[in-house]
Amino acid sequence: MEDLSNYEKLRSDAQQFYGSVGRVFSPAFQQEVHFPAESFNHLIFKGSRSEREKPSQILRFKLLPRAVKLVQLSTTYQEFEETIKEFDVQSYKKRVRKTKPVRYWGIIAIIDGRKIKVIIRKIGDNGTMHFWSVIPSWVTNKYRDIKLFSTMKGNSEED
Repeated sequence: MEDLSNYEKLRSDAQQFYGSVGRVFSPAFQQEVHFPAESFNHLIFKGSRSEREKPSQILRFKLLPRAVKLVQLSTTYQEFEETIKEFDVQSYKKRVRKTKPVRYWGIIAIIDGRKIKVIIRKIGDNGTMHFWSVIPSWVTNKYRDIKLFSTMKGNSEED
């Protein structure tokens, strides 16, 4: 079990580091990837605003420097997913719900001895590409990964 006594310091250091990044150029996308405050909050909270477990947060904080490095070095992405989500937006001084396409790219690599996945997100057609999350990538049995094999013909065990 990880020592949680230095959680506040780790969080503060990670936030300071994250705040200093701003944006970096990504060879994979041939454009800048932004590192907005909303994404740092995503490392701490899950979508429903419930807090992630402290060990999970600490791990993500520690992986941040590798995540930035991966975005700067990677020339390809390994995963892509597109969904439609609803957002509250200001429209003529009123808050309205609008649907927008949300695209996610996953960059997976071994950086400094750790296999990680960095998720880059873009909301709508005019949104900026931004860092969304970093995940220690040792699990590859999620539904998203299974989809990669569904288009294979024949028996992959024997081929």
